[in-house]
Amino acid sequence: MPDQIKTRSAALPGHLIRRLHQLSTKVFTEGVKAAGHDVTPIQFVALDAIGQNEGVDQAGLAEAIAKDRATTGAVVDRLEQKGLLTRDVSPRDKRARVLALTPQGRALLAELTPVVEALQADILPGLTPQEYAQFIALAQKATATSGD
Repeated sequence: MPDQIKTRSAALPGHLIRRLHQLSTKVFTEGVKAAGHDVTPIQFVALDAIGQNEGVDQAGLAEAIAKDRATTGAVVDRLEQKGLLTRDVSPRDKRARVLALTPQGRALLAELTPVVEALQADILPGLTPQEYAQFIALAQKATATSGD
């Protein structure tokens, strides 16, 4: 059996993005677990978005984290169950729920942010600092023009 099986799809963006997502999730999960916490990548992003946009409603959070409303609702449910955020009726729109971090949620976000930031280089091993910056710029450009 050859050392590495070759495929045409190995050079396709979709395949490479999927592989990077797998690596990113693995690095995140292992790093956060090593720090003593059980938080998923999407839960962390939601906490970060709420922390930076206190009082955002669930629809705004869904847009900020690029998830559909149903998925965002499930993430918010789980974070609320963990005691990391509160969800209250909006004073401006009784149908909307505004979100705020609890003291426990703020403390967790403050503790995890440097951990998650330190893990980022491990997601793209082998890149020089210049290549890393270029990758980030290109990924931001691609997602900004995706129409989502």
